[in-house]
Amino acid sequence: MTGGVVTAVSRSATHTMTKPAQESIRLLTALGVEGDAHLGETVKHRSRVARDPSKPNLRQVHLLHEELHDELRRAGFDLVPGQMGENVTTRGVDLLALPTGTRLHVGETAVVEITGLRNPCAQLDRIEPGLMAATLARDERGQLIRKAGVMAIVRAGGEVRPGDPIRVELPPTPHRGLEPV
Repeated sequence: MTGGVVTAVSRSATHTMTKPAQESIRLLTALGVEGDAHLGETVKHRSRVARDPSKPNLRQVHLLHEELHDELRRAGFDLVPGQMGENVTTRGVDLLALPTGTRLHVGETAVVEITGLRNPCAQLDRIEPGLMAATLARDERGQLIRKAGVMAIVRAGGEVRPGDPIRVELPPTPHRGLEPV
Protein backbone atom coordinates (compact mmCIF):
# COMPACT_ATOMS: atom_id res chain seq x y z
CA MET A 1 0.00 0.00 0.00
CA THR A 2 1.31 3.45 -0.81
CA GLY A 3 2.03 6.14 1.71
CA GLY A 4 1.62 9.82 2.20
CA VAL A 5 3.20 12.76 3.93
CA VAL A 6 2.89 14.70 7.18
CA THR A 7 1.70 18.24 6.41
CA ALA A 8 1.55 19.62 9.97
CA VAL A 9 2.18 18.61 13.59
CA SER A 10 0.48 20.09 16.65
CA ARG A 11 0.25 19.70 20.42
CA SER A 12 -1.28 21.40 23.44
CA ALA A 13 -0.29 20.93 27.07
CA THR A 14 -3.84 21.76 28.16
CA HIS A 15 -7.20 20.24 27.31
CA THR A 16 -8.12 22.65 24.53
CA MET A 17 -9.73 21.72 21.23
CA THR A 18 -7.20 23.61 19.14
CA LYS A 19 -3.59 22.47 19.24
CA PRO A 20 -1.01 25.02 18.04
CA ALA A 21 1.20 24.01 15.11
CA GLN A 22 4.81 23.09 15.93
CA GLU A 23 8.01 22.71 13.94
CA SER A 24 8.18 19.13 15.24
CA ILE A 25 6.68 16.86 17.86
CA ARG A 26 8.27 13.93 19.68
CA LEU A 27 6.29 10.71 19.96
CA LEU A 28 7.08 8.68 23.08
CA THR A 29 6.66 4.89 22.93
CA ALA A 30 3.45 3.71 24.66
CA LEU A 31 2.68 7.26 25.86
CA GLY A 32 1.84 9.65 23.01
CA VAL A 33 2.96 13.15 22.10
CA GLU A 34 5.50 14.68 24.48
CA GLY A 35 4.04 17.83 26.02
CA ASP A 36 0.46 17.06 24.96
CA ALA A 37 -2.43 16.87 27.45
CA HIS A 38 -3.33 13.38 26.17
CA LEU A 39 0.11 11.89 26.96
CA GLY A 40 -0.06 8.72 29.04
CA GLU A 41 -0.69 4.99 29.24
CA THR A 42 -4.20 5.49 30.68
CA VAL A 43 -7.07 7.62 29.36
CA LYS A 44 -6.62 11.39 29.45
CA HIS A 45 -9.75 12.53 27.62
CA ARG A 46 -11.75 14.19 30.39
CA SER A 47 -15.06 12.36 29.81
CA ARG A 48 -13.26 9.00 29.75
CA VAL A 49 -11.27 9.81 32.90
CA ALA A 50 -14.58 10.59 34.66
CA ARG A 51 -15.91 7.13 33.70
CA ASP A 52 -12.81 5.03 34.45
CA PRO A 53 -9.32 6.57 34.74
CA SER A 54 -7.66 3.14 34.71
CA LYS A 55 -8.64 2.30 31.09
CA PRO A 56 -5.81 2.12 28.54
CA ASN A 57 -5.25 5.25 26.46
CA LEU A 58 -6.17 4.27 22.89
CA ARG A 59 -6.19 7.98 21.93
CA GLN A 60 -2.53 8.92 22.38
CA VAL A 61 -2.22 10.47 18.91
CA HIS A 62 -4.98 12.01 16.78
CA LEU A 63 -4.33 11.91 13.02
CA LEU A 64 -6.46 13.86 10.57
CA HIS A 65 -6.30 13.80 6.78
CA GLU A 66 -5.77 17.24 5.23
CA GLU A 67 -8.20 16.19 2.52
CA LEU A 68 -10.94 16.73 5.14
CA HIS A 69 -9.70 20.30 5.63
CA ASP A 70 -9.98 20.75 1.85
CA GLU A 71 -13.55 19.40 1.88
CA LEU A 72 -14.53 21.61 4.81
CA ARG A 73 -13.01 24.72 3.18
CA ARG A 74 -15.09 24.04 0.05
CA ALA A 75 -18.13 23.93 2.37
CA GLY A 76 -17.25 27.38 3.73
CA PHE A 77 -15.30 26.54 6.89
CA ASP A 78 -12.03 28.37 7.53
CA LEU A 79 -9.73 25.86 9.24
CA VAL A 80 -6.02 25.38 9.80
CA PRO A 81 -4.14 22.23 10.86
CA GLY A 82 -4.43 21.51 14.58
CA GLN A 83 -7.64 23.45 14.93
CA MET A 84 -9.75 20.29 15.19
CA GLY A 85 -7.45 18.86 17.86
CA GLU A 86 -5.24 16.69 15.70
CA ASN A 87 -1.59 16.05 16.49
CA VAL A 88 -0.59 14.92 12.99
CA THR A 89 -2.15 16.23 9.79
CA THR A 90 -1.57 13.96 6.79
CA ARG A 91 -2.01 14.02 3.03
CA GLY A 92 -2.18 11.07 0.66
CA VAL A 93 -3.28 8.38 3.14
CA ASP A 94 -6.95 7.38 3.25
CA LEU A 95 -6.94 7.13 7.05
CA LEU A 96 -10.64 6.32 7.32
CA ALA A 97 -10.31 3.29 5.01
CA LEU A 98 -7.53 1.65 7.01
CA PRO A 99 -8.32 -1.31 9.27
CA THR A 100 -7.81 -1.35 13.03
CA GLY A 101 -4.22 -2.29 13.84
CA THR A 102 -2.69 -0.61 10.79
CA ARG A 103 0.77 0.72 11.57
CA LEU A 104 1.92 4.00 10.14
CA HIS A 105 5.68 4.46 9.94
CA VAL A 106 6.19 8.21 10.22
CA GLY A 107 9.50 9.91 9.54
CA GLU A 108 12.70 8.06 10.40
CA THR A 109 11.69 6.03 13.46
CA ALA A 110 8.15 6.74 14.71
CA VAL A 111 5.44 4.09 14.39
CA VAL A 112 1.81 4.57 15.44
CA GLU A 113 -0.87 1.88 15.45
CA ILE A 114 -4.42 2.91 14.58
CA THR A 115 -6.87 1.99 17.33
CA GLY A 116 -10.07 3.48 15.89
CA LEU A 117 -12.05 6.47 14.76
CA ARG A 118 -12.25 9.80 16.47
CA ASN A 119 -15.84 10.43 17.42
CA PRO A 120 -16.54 14.09 16.59
CA CYS A 121 -18.01 16.05 19.48
CA ALA A 122 -20.03 19.21 19.98
CA GLN A 123 -16.86 21.14 20.84
CA LEU A 124 -16.28 21.37 17.09
CA ASP A 125 -19.24 23.75 16.88
CA ARG A 126 -17.34 26.16 19.16
CA ILE A 127 -14.76 26.49 16.39
CA GLU A 128 -17.45 27.21 13.80
CA PRO A 129 -21.20 26.53 14.03
CA GLY A 130 -22.14 23.46 11.98
CA LEU A 131 -18.62 22.00 11.97
CA MET A 132 -19.60 18.86 13.89
CA ALA A 133 -22.38 18.05 11.41
CA ALA A 134 -19.95 18.68 8.54
CA THR A 135 -17.65 15.95 9.91
CA LEU A 136 -20.46 13.39 9.79
CA ALA A 137 -22.17 11.78 6.80
CA ARG A 138 -24.24 8.72 5.90
CA ASP A 139 -23.30 6.00 3.45
CA GLU A 140 -25.67 4.40 0.93
CA ARG A 141 -27.00 2.06 3.65
CA GLY A 142 -27.64 4.95 6.05
CA GLN A 143 -24.69 4.05 8.29
CA LEU A 144 -22.97 6.94 10.05
CA ILE A 145 -19.58 7.96 8.66
CA ARG A 146 -17.26 9.74 11.09
CA LYS A 147 -14.77 11.83 9.13
CA ALA A 148 -12.85 13.51 11.99
CA GLY A 149 -9.75 11.35 11.72
CA VAL A 150 -8.32 8.38 13.55
CA MET A 151 -6.75 7.71 16.92
CA ALA A 152 -3.55 5.78 17.50
CA ILE A 153 -1.08 4.56 20.08
CA VAL A 154 2.69 4.98 19.78
CA ARG A 155 4.53 1.72 19.10
CA ALA A 156 7.94 3.34 18.42
CA GLY A 157 8.96 6.86 19.33
CA GLY A 158 10.69 9.55 17.34
CA GLU A 159 10.56 13.08 15.99
CA VAL A 160 7.81 13.90 13.50
CA ARG A 161 7.92 16.97 11.26
CA PRO A 162 5.96 18.39 8.34
CA GLY A 163 7.31 16.81 5.16
CA ASP A 164 8.04 13.46 6.80
CA PRO A 165 6.95 10.45 4.75
CA ILE A 166 4.27 8.05 5.97
CA ARG A 167 4.46 4.37 5.10
CA VAL A 168 1.38 2.20 5.66
CA GLU A 169 1.75 -1.33 7.07
CA LEU A 170 -1.53 -3.26 7.08
CA PRO A 171 -2.18 -5.80 9.85
CA PRO A 172 -2.64 -9.51 9.13
CA THR A 173 -6.00 -10.52 7.67
CA PRO A 174 -8.82 -10.74 8.41
CA HIS A 175 -9.00 -6.95 8.77
CA ARG A 176 -11.31 -5.29 11.30
CA GLY A 177 -13.00 -2.05 10.33
CA LEU A 178 -12.53 1.07 12.41
CA GLU A 179 -14.91 1.79 15.28
CA PRO A 180 -14.99 4.89 17.49
CA VAL A 181 -12.58 4.81 20.45
